[in-house]
Amino acid sequence: MTGDHSVEKIGGTSMAATSTVFDNVLIGGRSGEDLYQRIFVVSAYAGMTDLLLEHKKTGDSGVYAQFVRNEGGWCDAVARVRQAMCERNAGMFVRRESLEEADRFVHRRIETLETCLTDLDRLRAHGRFDLKDQLATVREMLAGLGEAHSAHSTALLLRDRGVDAVFVDLTLWSEDDRVSLDQRIREALAPLDLTRQLPIVTGYAGCEGGMVRRYARGYSEMTFSRIAVLTGARQAIIHKEFHLSSADPKLVGKRARKIGRTNYDVADQLANLGMEAIHPRAGRGLRQAKIPLCVRNTFDREDEGTLICGDYVSDQPKVEIVAGVRELHALQFFEQDMVGEKGYDSGILEVLTHHRAWIVSKSSNANTITHYLTGNSAALASVVTDLEDAFPGAAISTQPLAMVAAIGSDISEPGLVPRALQALEKAGIVMLAIQHQVRNVDVQFIIEREDFDQAVQVLHAALIENPASSLDRCAAA
Repeated sequence: MTGDHSVEKIGGTSMAATSTVFDNVLIGGRSGEDLYQRIFVVSAYAGMTDLLLEHKKTGDSGVYAQFVRNEGGWCDAVARVRQAMCERNAGMFVRRESLEEADRFVHRRIETLETCLTDLDRLRAHGRFDLKDQLATVREMLAGLGEAHSAHSTALLLRDRGVDAVFVDLTLWSEDDRVSLDQRIREALAPLDLTRQLPIVTGYAGCEGGMVRRYARGYSEMTFSRIAVLTGARQAIIHKEFHLSSADPKLVGKRARKIGRTNYDVADQLANLGMEAIHPRAGRGLRQAKIPLCVRNTFDREDEGTLICGDYVSDQPKVEIVAGVRELHALQFFEQDMVGEKGYDSGILEVLTHHRAWIVSKSSNANTITHYLTGNSAALASVVTDLEDAFPGAAISTQPLAMVAAIGSDISEPGLVPRALQALEKAGIVMLAIQHQVRNVDVQFIIEREDFDQAVQVLHAALIENPASSLDRCAAA
């Protein structure tokens, strides 16, 4: 399996639009041999992993959160998952026999899960057992259930349409067979003939180290990336519910433009801001293997999407995207004795790592180190407490801020930063700090949170929509 095939991932929101994903992606007007030489990695249907774990944005409890809290609500949460999966099946299948098979699959998996959770619940009732490791395993099991459901149903629906689709279940494992992710993939795909079979692969894979523990909710992209690398794919494709655009269309409306071409440096910067084109570790594998990545809009069948390559640089220096972090925290660490001394940096990083704080950016001078972090206020308070204990002579403070970044494969355009600053000033937006790296991939503007939306709109207008006229206005000024 080398060279002639693509490996493609379908995101959860796209998966939920079943008719569209079949019409535009899985079949998309193909027939016969054209249906094959593709491997699909699928996410759980939108909202399903939220029901299984916890809601990604609101934090509302799913099965896992209910089970961890040990308040007895996890049985009802499991019942809601079963109902949601069967309702999803009922809305997709026309052939009665296929619907029955899909529901049987759900019931078998749910019953296995319930048995496992019941046994653990009974065990912890004794009060003598520490289930920390087992709870991590429960989280892994729950995550895999969503992908198993979507992959199984998708393969079944394809077979109903005459496609030789194969359900490739990477989710099943035991303590005795938790092999590496690469080995799990190789063993599962080895028997398949891509010229006449269409693999539908679960985004979750049971492997050593645990996918959720290692990659959080980005595990399906790691599976996707490793499959592409290990099989020598000619191209990797991610199907999302939107184009990779020059800014959030919710903020700039129809003025947002599809990027079209960019490189993995830009993808990394987006991931750093929490706006993932692809998980950074997944992108690293594709980049090293020299596999181009295409991000396509599931709902725009004819558009080729945005191609991401390792060696691409825009013909002329320019900003390709304006993006940012609406809720940022500045953690300022001041220590007069820091001048000429070493060890402060590593001590701060040790605390941040312990609390799993995400560092978006950092800056330092003779006696101050500032980290710009994302995360909740409670975790940040714990960080401050630990730092104060470790460095009693330091003055440590936090400040809620926002960040807007101008990003591109080459932003070395002369006068870009002055133009951006003038545009912000003209809009009445105060810039509190700026970060500009020598690599010329991004410029980060630190601002007040209430200015975030306007700052994105202003910088998009000045740097992307009409940069030439912005330059003229600067020169005239």
